[in-house]
Amino acid sequence: MLRQLTLTGLGITATLYITVFLLLRFGQNRLIFSPDNQIKSTPQEYNLDYQDVWIDIDQDQIHGWWIPATQPNAPAILYFHGNGSNNGDLTEIAAIFHQLGVSTLFIDYRGYGKSSSIFPNETRVYEDAEAAWQYLTTELQIPPQQGFVYGHSLGGAIAIDLATKHTDMAGLITEGTFTSMKDMVDLMPLFKIFPLNWLITQRFDSLAKIKSVETPWLIFHGTADEIIPLTMANQLSLAASEPKQLAVIVQANHNNLPEFGGEEYLLTIKEFMQSVLSSRIETITNS
Repeated sequence: MLRQLTLTGLGITATLYITVFLLLRFGQNRLIFSPDNQIKSTPQEYNLDYQDVWIDIDQDQIHGWWIPATQPNAPAILYFHGNGSNNGDLTEIAAIFHQLGVSTLFIDYRGYGKSSSIFPNETRVYEDAEAAWQYLTTELQIPPQQGFVYGHSLGGAIAIDLATKHTDMAGLITEGTFTSMKDMVDLMPLFKIFPLNWLITQRFDSLAKIKSVETPWLIFHGTADEIIPLTMANQLSLAASEPKQLAVIVQANHNNLPEFGGEEYLLTIKEFMQSVLSSRIETITNS
C-alpha cells in the first residue's frame, strides 16, 4: 500500500513537473512581454513637433513617432523600448534627445501602444526592428551612416540583433541591457529545477551576437540597477570589439538612468555621436 502511494505521488509530481515545463516552454513570451496599450502622453507635452508614422509589416502595422531635429541633415536615433513600456512612457526621453539636436524615431512593437494587437515574441520584435530601420533609411531618407540605434533593457537585445544585420549603421547605444535570456533566468532560483537549454526558446542571446558586431557601441548601465546586474554590462563590454565604451552611472537604477545621469548622460551621448561621425568623415576623406 505504501509503495503504491509512493508511486502515485511520484507520478503526480512528474506530471506536474512536465506540465509546468511545457507551459513555460510554449508560453514564455507571455512572461517576457508585458504589452501596454495605454498611451499616457505624447511629445506635444514637451512642445515637440512630431508626426505619427505607420509602418506596414505583413498584414500588420507598427505605430511610431518621428520627431525631426530643428536643423536639417541631423543624425537620427531609432529607439527601442523595454518589455513593459510603450511610446507614451518615453516623451521625457524624447525631450532629452531633442536637446542633442538629433531626429528621433520611436516605435512600438506589435502588441504595444497603437501598433497591431498581435502578441509579440522574439522573432516578431526583430522583424519590427528591421521594418523600422528600413523606414528610417528609405522613407525618412536618413543615410545609414547617420543612423544610431538605441535600446533600453529588452530593447537593447533588439538593437544588438539589428546591428548584426546592418554594419553600415553609425552606432549602437544600449542602456541597462542583459547578456541573454538564459542568464536572466539563471538569476531566478525557482527555474533552476528545469533544463534551461531546453526550456528557453526566447533566447535574446546578445552575448553571442555582439562578438560579430563591429559597429561603435556605447553601453550605459547603472550601479543600482535592481533588475539587470552591472556584471552583465561588463560581460558584454569584454566580448565586444572596438570601438566600444562602457559608461557606468553611479546610483542609477534600471528605469531612471537618463534622468539620474543628467548632464553626464547627455554629454556622453553627444561625444560618442560626434566621435563616430567625425571618424566616418575622416575615413571617407582618406579613402
